[in-house]
Order: sequence, then structure tokens, then C-alpha cells
Amino acid sequence: MENKELHFLAKLSDLLNKDLTIDELTDGLRTVLNSYVILKDFGLFVFDGTTSTIRSCTDNWSVIEDNDTLYSAFEDIKEHDFVINSKAYKLPPVIGEINFNITSLMMPIIKEEKTFGLIELLFENNASVNMEFLFLMKIFASQVSLKLQNIVLNEQSKINVEFHDSMKNIAKIIETQYELNYIVPLIGEMLDRFISDHLIYVFLKQEGEFKLVWPKACKDERVYEALKQLTPETAYILTNEDKIGAFPLTSEGEITGCIIARSTLDKLSKRDISYLEQLTRQSAITINRANTYSKVLQYATLDALTNLNNRRQFEVRLKQEIATTKRQGNPLCAMMIDIDFFKKVNDTYGHASGDVVLRTVASVIKEHLRESDIPSRYGGEEFAVLLPYTHTEEARIVGERLRNAVEKTEIPIDKKTINVTISMGLAELNAEETGEELFERADKALYEAKESGRNRVCIDKNAKP
Repeated sequence: MENKELHFLAKLSDLLNKDLTIDELTDGLRTVLNSYVILKDFGLFVFDGTTSTIRSCTDNWSVIEDNDTLYSAFEDIKEHDFVINSKAYKLPPVIGEINFNITSLMMPIIKEEKTFGLIELLFENNASVNMEFLFLMKIFASQVSLKLQNIVLNEQSKINVEFHDSMKNIAKIIETQYELNYIVPLIGEMLDRFISDHLIYVFLKQEGEFKLVWPKACKDERVYEALKQLTPETAYILTNEDKIGAFPLTSEGEITGCIIARSTLDKLSKRDISYLEQLTRQSAITINRANTYSKVLQYATLDALTNLNNRRQFEVRLKQEIATTKRQGNPLCAMMIDIDFFKKVNDTYGHASGDVVLRTVASVIKEHLRESDIPSRYGGEEFAVLLPYTHTEEARIVGERLRNAVEKTEIPIDKKTINVTISMGLAELNAEETGEELFERADKALYEAKESGRNRVCIDKNAKP
């Protein structure tokens, strides 16, 4: 073997001894090959048995569609050593003096004596190669096969771990949350992270119509056209050249919602579809449990996570206090509270840590109120408080006391502590208004507090002087 071939194998050995990502491997192999032979192009491809497709390692694992040459070569090479210019060959036992005019060379990637991929070399200008070159390429393919097996295994393991983590996280949501307006955004965010190449939309069926509940907007009419095609018997629907997938959420044979995956670039692969089917089924189970759990809890009085009044109990107490206030002529103030940047807490530390923040803030609120005050968890990261026998200025003092207490509270998260702040809106009951109108004004004041910088108390401008 000449020095050129030995240098080539030495460079290959140095490369394959490194800890490499798939991108680093393909770039390195291209450099090593080009030091030995002039190539027009180089490709690494693996066969995905789950989806019966060939994927390009040199192009972010994208699926190779409608390429008969590659699929045909993959079948031919299972029983041969090479496919040269679209024709399969076996190497003879010894090196001969045969030369080939060559434009393309494909070599098998072997795993446990089975072909699981291809190496493709495309040559410039009908290059001429001899048998010694082909024997060298067989050694090259064998060495690359071992390295690629490990990388593919690691990549697939990572995807599988992320998939099962997503499944478990979706299943765990119901342990502490049962409000759909809180659960669905969490599910949407988890799906969006896992199926990162496609936009995710979550619809729920309300009064016979699909309503978008996550994210806030979808302007693609093709998404809504896909929804119209769903039936209870539909497993999923692909439209727009397989770039839009509609996966129905079902319960007891009825469609209760739908998860849509949409891309403007790539088709949904068979693997994406398989993952989305499973994630959708888990999401449907979680959402259906939430509905059932919500029906059970509608007769309870306490929020399961914070141990404050739940929203239903808050509405009962609101009616009672409004009636008492109007009958006796006493003042009544309403307070709406929102944890600032709560989504960032969830995104940074996880939803379990978000629950710790909710419980801590609820505990601080309860600790700094009078026994006659009525704190409730209104939904998500919002709290509502009724302050009987309280005028606006007194309520402002209470609000500032709460705000300061929350800001100074250190919350233990992941072996460290963090601090959060709250924004607050206040309103005092006017003689002729309803409870809903009172809290609508408090909510507007809360919005003003958040828009003007957060971590502050704002009083509704229409409150009584």
C-alpha cells in the first residue's frame, strides 16, 4: 500500500477516534476523502426501519423522498459490496488490474451483518478508479459503519428520551392542575418543543365548533379546512402536500378537539406522525381527565394546589358579600393579583417549580390578610381577593403590604432561591354595580399595573372617591 493510502487511513483513524456529532463526522469525512480523491459530492444515509424511509445524515436527518436511485441502491447493496454507476458489484477475493470509469459509488453501512445505510460518493468528470481503490473504500466503509452506529444510537436515544419525557410531562399535568385554560397551553408548549420543525395549534370543540385555545392566533385558512375534514373515525389527516397534519382529540368516540402540526417547508415524516399520534392520545387522556376532575371539583370549595378558595367558591362568596354589602351599606373592595413573568419561571425551571411558586405566593397572600378577607385562586397564576368593610385607600395599603411581602420572599427552587413579584388591580364596589362589573374594573386596573411596569398596585379610575 502506498504512502498516499496510508496517510488516508491514518487521517480517517484520527477522525474516528474523536467524540463527534453527526455534523462533525460528515464534515470530517468530506475533508478526509477530498485529501485523497476529488469528489463532486458526498453523502451519508441511514434507513429508518420505523418509518421505512431513508434519512440524510448530512442534511439534519431529513427524509429522502421520491429518490428511486437511493432506494434501489439500498436494496441492491444488501447482497453486494458496491453499487457503481447504478450497477451492483461484489469484490473478487484478490486485487486485480481492473479499472472503472466512475461517476457514482455507493457503499453499504453495516450493523450486525445487516445493511442499515449507504455512503455515496459522486465523482467529477468520469473519474477512473482501480480495484485497489475499491478495497480501500471497503475498509473506509467498514470503519465509518462502526462510528455511525454509535452516533445514530445516541441520536435516537436522545429523541426517545425527549419523547418519553414529553409523554410523562403531559400525563403529570393533571396531578396539580385541572383547569383547561391552564392545562392546554402547557400541552401546546410541550408539543411545540418536541415537534420543533412544525408549528403546533391546539383546538378544543365548544358548542359544536372548533375553538383555537393555543396559541392565540392562526391565520392559515388551510388549517381550518383540515379541521372540517375530521370525523370520529379519523386517525389523522394530512393536507397541503403532507405539510399540515390534523390529529383529533377524542373521548368516548367523540371528537373533543384537535392538534394541528403545520410547516411551510418540510413534510411530516412517518416518524413525526407516529410521535404526534401517541402524544395526541396522551393529550386527549389528560384533557379528558381534567374535564372529569373539574366536574368532581366543581362541588368542592378549595383549590387543590394552593388550598385557597377555588373559583367556584369565590363566585359563591362574591354573591354573598355583594348582597351583605348592599344590605348593610358597608364598603367592599376587590383585588386582582397576577404573578409577574410566571411563564418565564415555568420555562426556566419547569412546571413543578412553577407550582412551588404558586403555593408560596398563595401562602404569603393568606398570611398577610385579615381573617375576614377572602382570598381565592382565580385561575392559572391569578388570584382574587375580596376585602369586606374596606375602602379604596385602606385596600391600597393592604395591597402594598402584600406586594412587598411577596417581593421579599425567597422561594427555594433547584437548590437555590428565587424571588418573584406581583402586579395588582383594585376597585371599590359602586352602589349599583354587580360583582362581575366590580371585578371587571379590578381586572382593568391589573392590566394597567402590568402595562405600566409590573410590581405595583393600580386603583381603578372609576372607583368611589
